[in-house]
Formats: sequence, C-alpha cells, structure tokens
Amino acid sequence: MKLLVADKFSEKHLDDFRALGLEVEYAPGLGATELPARLDGVHVLIVRSTAVTAQAIDAADTLTLVVRAGAGVNTIDRTAASRRGVFVANCPGKNAIAVAELAFGLLAALDRRIPEQANALREGRWNKKEYGQADGLYGRTLGVIGLGAIGEALTHRALAFGMSVVAWSRSLDDTRARALGVERAASPVDVAKRASAVSLHLALTKETRGLLGEEFFAALAPGAAFINTARAEVVDTAALVRAVRERGLRVGTDVHDGEPEGGAAAFTSELLTLPGVYGTHHVGASTRQAEKAIADEAVRIVRSFLAGGEVPNCVNLCQRSPARFQLVVRHLDRVGVLAHVLDVLRRHSINVQEIDNRIFDGAHAACATLKLDSEPPAACLADIRERSDEILHAGLIPLAATR
Repeated sequence: MKLLVADKFSEKHLDDFRALGLEVEYAPGLGATELPARLDGVHVLIVRSTAVTAQAIDAADTLTLVVRAGAGVNTIDRTAASRRGVFVANCPGKNAIAVAELAFGLLAALDRRIPEQANALREGRWNKKEYGQADGLYGRTLGVIGLGAIGEALTHRALAFGMSVVAWSRSLDDTRARALGVERAASPVDVAKRASAVSLHLALTKETRGLLGEEFFAALAPGAAFINTARAEVVDTAALVRAVRERGLRVGTDVHDGEPEGGAAAFTSELLTLPGVYGTHHVGASTRQAEKAIADEAVRIVRSFLAGGEVPNCVNLCQRSPARFQLVVRHLDRVGVLAHVLDVLRRHSINVQEIDNRIFDGAHAACATLKLDSEPPAACLADIRERSDEILHAGLIPLAATR
C-alpha cells in the first residue's frame, strides 16, 4: 500500500510508516491544486495544512484514509470523502498544550505590551513611564469560549496565575464547570459581559462561522483583550476591526482572514495594522513537543487501520445508523455462510447498513450481526435458516427497543 505525506513530517515518523510495510512518498509543501495529480495509487494520505478538496478525493480511486495531522478538519472536504467511502481522521488534543501556551503568551504580551517594549529598546528608546502601567493578570476574569482540550488547558493555566474563569461551551454543564473550577456562562455574549479578557477556542463549523460579531464585541468592556488561536472565520473580522478602532479593544491573533497557504509569502491585513493588535503566524500548534505528539498519533491511526480496519478519531462516520433492525446469525465458521445470508437479503431487497462478524475460540463458530434498514419478512428468515447444517440460529431484534 502507498502512503503520501503532503506536508512537513519528521524523518523518524516517516520510518515508522515504512516499518508498517507501507510505500511512503514524501512531498512536503504540496498545494491543494497540485495534490489531485499526486494521488494516483495512494491509499493513505497524511496532511497538515494542505487542503484536500473534492477534486482531489474524486481523483483518487484507491484513497481509503485521510489523516489530518492536527485537530481541525475544515480544510478537508468531508462531504466528498463520505460520498466515496473515504475515512477522515484527526489528532485531537495533541496540540492543546502548545496552543494554550501561545494563547496565554498573547494575553500576557497584551497586558505588559511586550512587543512595543522590545521594539522601543531595539530602537534605543527608554520609556519606563509609558510601559510601567500594566493592569496585571492576577485577580482578573478570563473568558474562555469553547472548552475542548485547548480551552481546558488554557483554563488550568489561567487558574494557576490567580485568574478567575468564566466559560461557555455547548457541552458545558454545571457538573463539569464545578470540576474545572469555572463559572458557566449562558452564551458567548454573557462571557464578554463578565470578562476583562476573552480567549476563543471553537472549531470552525457551519454553526460557528461568524459566531462572534457586533453584539459580542459591543459587550466587551472598552480596552478589553481578545485572543483568537482558533479560526479566523469564527469571528466577524469587520466587527472586530471596528471594536479596535472605536472602543480600544486589544487583540492577539494567531489566525487571519486570507492567510497564505504556504510557509512563506507576502501577507497584509487591515487588522494587523491597528494599534494594540499583535499577530503571530498561525503557529499555535507548532512546537516540537506538539508536532511529535501529533505525528505519534498519526502513526497510531494508520497502524490501527492496517491491523484491524479500525480508524481512531474518525470524524465522518454516521453517528447513529438509520438501521431499524438487527439480524443476529450464529453460524459455523465455513466458507460461503455469510455469502448465503447476504444473498438471501439481496433477493428480498433488504439493505445491509452495518455488518460485524466475530469468531469464537477454536474458530469453529461465529456470530454475525447485520443492521438492516427494513424488516425482513418471515420468508426471508426462513430462507436464511434453510441451511440448518451451517446456520445455528438466526433472530431479529428491533433496534428501537435497544435505544
């Protein structure tokens, strides 16, 4: 099998893929437009920043698994992958500490105006009076929007610095809030009203695109700090620019509208020209520690897939099958038994949506479970049981009864 790595990856982990018996092609820096032509004969694709478009997926007849060596999967066309039966997996949580460290670093830099101080000294200017007026972080309230692995990691760091934390997440309930030592807010706007600084940690989805807009930024106090190490598209950038200009909002952002796809390029942003705005180069996850942890996880996913067909962290499987009935068939472990069952179901126009077959000790008998989209008639079950020399039992369970 052939594996293509389309972004920068450590040689040690490339060797790990080779040790799995894979033919490895290493092409770091491939762009989205070049990728489709490089997928001929590729079974597994590893990407970091390279976008995987529908065109690429449709062009890859043998592609079976795409692994995003990172958390976000918005650069992969999951609809196209699902349509062609291609697994998409990611490496969630492995970069959480790195991103949380950068978010907190941006927060501290905004409070102490570290970049301006460094530039002033570099230019030969001493101005202790100007720069000795920071508010400090201790005792202030940090708002955290999104409490996945990164938001949780940032929360721990903020609490360690003596800050209080108010948080919002769709999944956050009172029990988890108490366990984390945070106050639960009713909405992102509620977070903005209660915090002197807010850090964003939401994935980009159709529900979160543009989530933070005029109402959110109007709820922040003048001069408040806003940190974004998540995705630029979650924020209404025009509203953010207005808040900086009109209300003195201070911003630290690692993500940007229209940022270049490659590692080096010319780039301009209206937001980054404004006073009190610090930008970094979308490097939140780019520490050696995080890159190693992510690469280790990518290898684990591929190893699991090759060993048993299991795809850890798969993001495009149906969460709940629409199947309505489960057929349980205990049978002898012989050639053609399952083929007989499937042929009978086909003749009765019964669609199989999921199938699993487990072998018992001694490899004499097995049990197959088949999830079906409609109820097989009695004649169908009779036809399956007809081979009584190989079919030990065939029974039907309505799935509604088990949900």
